[in-house]
Amino acid sequence: MRALLQRVAEASVEVDGQEVGRIGLGLLVLLGVAKEDEEADAAYLVEKLVNLRIFSDAQNRFNLSALDVGAEILLVSQFTLYAETRKGRRPDFNKAAQAEDARRLYEHAADLLQHQGVKVATGRFGEHMQVRLQNDGPVTILLDSADRQRSRRG
Repeated sequence: MRALLQRVAEASVEVDGQEVGRIGLGLLVLLGVAKEDEEADAAYLVEKLVNLRIFSDAQNRFNLSALDVGAEILLVSQFTLYAETRKGRRPDFNKAAQAEDARRLYEHAADLLQHQGVKVATGRFGEHMQVRLQNDGPVTILLDSADRQRSRRG
């Protein structure tokens, strides 16, 4: 599971011209689900998302987490995070989970975030969406649940 997170002053998502989700200060999280992902991947990413110290303290240092600052999260499904682009000119999305599995894990991640006490807004799974954001920093970080399996030593 991959999460591309952007620290934002505000963000919103529309479907067919209607706003379906909006947040203030917080994180826009684009979430991609791979074929082999499971609930443990969602739990790993949610723990990282809410505890990663990427918000500034009084000295303008990254010392505060989403939980520390009461950040909101806009969670948007994004299968294209698993695009394979090594060959040819057209992205291959074979590593992305099938829609039913991806929806289940996307919704599971949203539930886990809410259980952490975070205000969560979402896009609409499988829909064409217009996402607007005011990036704060900019701060953009890619998280991958596959990292939980890797050694911390290079």
